[in-house]
Parts: sequence; C-alpha cells; structure tokens
Amino acid sequence: MGGMETDIKFIDENGLRIDGRKPDQLRPIKIEAGVLNNADGSAYVEMGKNKVLAAVYGPRECHPRHLQNPAKAIIQCKYNMMSFSVGDRKRPGPDRRSVEISKIIAEALDNVVFTENFPRASIDVYIEILQANAGTRCAGLTAAAVALADAGIPMKDLVPAIAVGKVADTVVLDLDKEEDNFGQADVPMAIVPRTGEIVLLQMDGHLTTEEFDQAMEIGMKACMEVYEIQKDALKRRYAVDAAIEEE
Repeated sequence: MGGMETDIKFIDENGLRIDGRKPDQLRPIKIEAGVLNNADGSAYVEMGKNKVLAAVYGPRECHPRHLQNPAKAIIQCKYNMMSFSVGDRKRPGPDRRSVEISKIIAEALDNVVFTENFPRASIDVYIEILQANAGTRCAGLTAAAVALADAGIPMKDLVPAIAVGKVADTVVLDLDKEEDNFGQADVPMAIVPRTGEIVLLQMDGHLTTEEFDQAMEIGMKACMEVYEIQKDALKRRYAVDAAIEEE
C-alpha cells in the first residue's frame, strides 16, 4: 500500500476492476467449520486467493501463570504466515507485522467472547495463512470467529471482517494483491453485526471525508454478507453432527 506508480489499469471503461469485479463486489468466499479433529474448534476460509486455517484450544488453564486474570479469561492469538504463503518465500517465525496483527485480532475477539465466564483461563487462537493475496488479517479474524463458535465458546456474536480501499481514485471493496500493493488506501474493518459495534478499524493511505464515509458504508454492508456465510458454515457443521448422531 502506498499508491506506487504502475501501468496497471485498475478500473476499465466499463467500471470493472482487473479481476472483473464491480467496485463494491466481494471476492468469492468459502467458509468451513470443524475442519480439524484435534482442536476444540476450527475453521477454514478462502477469501479470493487467500487460504486461512484457524484453530481454537480452550478455555484451559492459562500458562504462564503470571498472565492469569482472576476476573476473566485472556485471549491469546497467534497469527502466522507460512513461509510458502507468498511468492517470495517468507522467513519463518514471527515478525513485527505478525505480532501486531495477532494483537488486534485478540482485542477484536475479546469484545465478543464472554471471558468473564472463565476466570484464570486462556483461550488460545491460532491462525495460519496458507496462501496470501491481500486481506489476510480480515480473513484470519473471520476464520477465528467461526472457530471460536465451533469450539462452543459463548459469544455475543460472530465477527465478520473485510477491507475497503481506494484505487484509481475509486473506493473499492475487498482489495486483491495488486490493488493492495499499488492502491491509494486500505481500510480493514470488523464489526459485531447485532450491535453495529466496530471492533477493528485501521487505515493505511489517504481518503477524503466523503470517501471514508463511502468506504464505511460499503464495508458495513459487506461485513453483513460475510456474516451470513459464517452462519451458514456453522449451520452446515451442526447439521452434519446431528445427522451423525441419528445414525
């Protein structure tokens, strides 16, 4: 992100983007819940070319003990991009960006999980980016919320997330890699659908007040679309479990 010069034509004469989408159109999204047998809860998300796996363990005793909170559970999140997730091989292990994203995802989830039900406990969330193509923090948070619900952890609601941005002086939804690399702005956001509360909002780049208002409007609408896909994934998971119990 940074509005670097490029010969790529991001919006054509028909108002379509380089991948054929309209400015306010999401990339294809696929969500599956309960994909890992050894985790308490799990989810797999494909958002465009992003491929993300989330696993949840807990609530369980918090270690190290000095991190324990006698009034509530803590949410410990680890966001990690696999070394093969990008074209240029990424150095294995956490970096500054991964630590920052882990922190903001944990804070977003802390707003919806009833952590007061589990004093001194830890709820551990692991997010692995298997393939990256812009918007991985949003895909990771979306997957983590479904994994928490799959684990049966009480929550106020799910948390859908999406990024809005600006390319070729046009506000666009759900940026892909080229738009993210050469665009003029990137605004990842996440909401609590039942209340409309915003639990994640960042901005890289520049938007006018009018453009920011437009970005928030289409972002909120898109989050509700993602929310429906999250719910459908959990419904399918529960339907499969019910069918197995009947057999």
